[in-house]
Amino acid sequence: MNVIVCGSKGRMGSAIISLIAGYDNLSFIGGVDSSYIGDEITSEHSDRFLTLKEALLLTKKIENRVIIDFTSRNASMANAEEAASHNVPIVVGSTGFSAEDVKIIEGYGERIPVVLSGNMSLGINVLLNVVYEVSKYLGSDYDCEIIEMHHRRKKDAPSGTAKMLAESVAKQRNVDLSENVVFGRCGDIGERKKDEIGISSVRAGDIIGEHKVIFAGNEETIEVSHKAISRNNFARGAIKAAVWIGEKNKGFYDMRDVLGLNKNG
Repeated sequence: MNVIVCGSKGRMGSAIISLIAGYDNLSFIGGVDSSYIGDEITSEHSDRFLTLKEALLLTKKIENRVIIDFTSRNASMANAEEAASHNVPIVVGSTGFSAEDVKIIEGYGERIPVVLSGNMSLGINVLLNVVYEVSKYLGSDYDCEIIEMHHRRKKDAPSGTAKMLAESVAKQRNVDLSENVVFGRCGDIGERKKDEIGISSVRAGDIIGEHKVIFAGNEETIEVSHKAISRNNFARGAIKAAVWIGEKNKGFYDMRDVLGLNKNG
């Protein structure tokens, strides 16, 4: 597989490129990043590109290409469209998408293989199923709160992972998350509503990513948590997804498809 990385100078993009070098069956052929503006990029053989379109056009003679995208909501939307127009599989790890955005990206799966996931780690994707099962056994009498923590540079809130965890609880309880989610609390908010699912966000320092799901009853509290120690965990997941969709013709998938996990959550 020949990999193009969008967001190549970002934290995740840099980690992915570094790890690709350790895989015998993978080759890094291009990095796309707006920070290359002003650099001298004149050779067709350069592995630095300002846009994905440019990268795809200049590497069109290379077979078995796949794109890994860790950029931003707007950039990823454009990159997914570009990938579909050039018939190249894409793995999208960006967050901040609306339900309408996801439907658009899902539509590209009719032409190319697409993996879209707010979190590429094995642990988090297992945790989604765990949270679903915990919610099922405890029942709706236990209030659910989610706390997520990330570094100061993360631009969207709540995290895509927090939304995935909340969706897991909402799905099990058969409620519409959009009508029952509460993002933080301030002022005279009144009593908590029965089906409320709370999400609180922390942005500080260089926290890679921490998520805690709290189920609170009248006489006990159960907490399920995940703490990322290194970005390499997410990077390896993205690479695994890239290899996996390289064997697909088309379709829209998430990380649990890649990992072969039960998707109850």
